[in-house]
Amino acid sequence: MQVGAVYPQIELRGDPSAVRRLGLAVEELGFDYLLAYDHVLGAVHADRTPQLTGPYTEHDPFHDPFVMFAYLAAITERLQFATGILILPQRPTVLVARQAADLELLSGGRLRLGVGIGWNHVEYEALGQQFGTRGARQEEQIWLLRRLFTEPVVDFSGRFDRVDRAALVPRPAHPIPIWLGGSSEPAYDRAARLADGFIFIGGDIDRTIEAWTRLRDRVHSVGRSVEDFGAEYVARPQGGRGDLPAEIDAWREVGGTHFSVITMGLGLDSIDGHIDYLASVANVLSLP
Repeated sequence: MQVGAVYPQIELRGDPSAVRRLGLAVEELGFDYLLAYDHVLGAVHADRTPQLTGPYTEHDPFHDPFVMFAYLAAITERLQFATGILILPQRPTVLVARQAADLELLSGGRLRLGVGIGWNHVEYEALGQQFGTRGARQEEQIWLLRRLFTEPVVDFSGRFDRVDRAALVPRPAHPIPIWLGGSSEPAYDRAARLADGFIFIGGDIDRTIEAWTRLRDRVHSVGRSVEDFGAEYVARPQGGRGDLPAEIDAWREVGGTHFSVITMGLGLDSIDGHIDYLASVANVLSLP
């Protein structure tokens, strides 16, 4: 099982020096990968119709995952990178293909592309995309991404995208895994049919195992190999770092393949605090 850390973007307040320090520390401490959340814009929640229900506002900072990971790929050697999740339907598909392919090439194959549909309709509007069709668009985008990553010339005409006999050059040197994230039944259904794995964010380990069991059944029901399907649990702090070994064992027992540790929400107000906490986690988990 791979063990990763989540970049604590909110509590590092957009500090560019923190990106370097945390990325280097995560690799040195023995974590396998760094996972980053994604938002292009934060929006004011007050006086919205429909209301914004997500956790982030106009005060919460984010770095673009592709840019941040490209920088970190240049200063690390083995650390892998996961978008968890990139809000795919609010971006042009072919641009995501170009950015992901370059990151895969420049990092030496260290990218895992986790995608989802998001919740911020203000962000969608600002980026010129339709919020109401985001689920259907993401499904089409995944098919198109896989073709752009592998075919020498693509001729594609869909509901949302048109590629008229064009090519992504250079293409990725290795297959880029495409994982989905979310917590809804449509997300599980879409993942069972289209994805290489699923990112379960939040909730406790027992509820996540129940969700993973349902998703495993769906993967099997559509004739796909469950053993080849990845499952990541993003662990929010519950009973403290001492509970992490038991949670990892429980996740491994049900076929989980990835386990991520969040340091946000623990009252850590500095980059040193986050690194020290991750160091203690690495010690508890006996990371190499």
